[in-house]
Amino acid sequence: MVDDHPIVRQGLRRLINAHSGLEVCGEASTPREARQAVKVLDPDAVIVDLSLSEGDGIGLVRELQAHYPKLPLVVLSMHDESVYAPRLLAMGASAYVAKDAAGDHLIQVLLDVLANSTSVTQRPCEPRRFPEASLLEELSGRELQVLQLIGEGRSSRQVAKLLHVSVKTVEAHRQRIKRKLALRSNAQLIQFAVTKADQP
Repeated sequence: MVDDHPIVRQGLRRLINAHSGLEVCGEASTPREARQAVKVLDPDAVIVDLSLSEGDGIGLVRELQAHYPKLPLVVLSMHDESVYAPRLLAMGASAYVAKDAAGDHLIQVLLDVLANSTSVTQRPCEPRRFPEASLLEELSGRELQVLQLIGEGRSSRQVAKLLHVSVKTVEAHRQRIKRKLALRSNAQLIQFAVTKADQP
């Protein structure tokens, strides 16, 4: 499992190891560690968190899927399912699970993935779609994360702290997002991000 928070990994390890037939064979906190662990341990499945302190979880999913196309990848994230699930499933991820889901749900998803169940490729709930979806497809994984956090009312400094990057890097992401979405001002960016976050 790949997550940059030791407490989260500890909780997941206890949850998974408590289930007969499942065992965590390794952990990683960065994409680099994850690539090495997959190569050495040859796991039956990988749980990937999108928000990693060093690198991009979406990029890691893309890379693992390219090198290990038959390796099941379960994405675990706190981010908006309507934005991320379609993209990740299209990349080849086996399932998308929200971090606020019940532990039993994650266990069932893992069991389905390991059993090669066809139902696991379906999302737990149908992602919400919105008119700007085609525009959002132009954004990188990190830009999507920044946009999501802006929609939650986070300042650039708060976004930088959450993503473990500099404020300057966040500001650069904001400028690229505005350019890709054809937004002329920070006010328009915030309005777009908030509207997206509030989609029913």
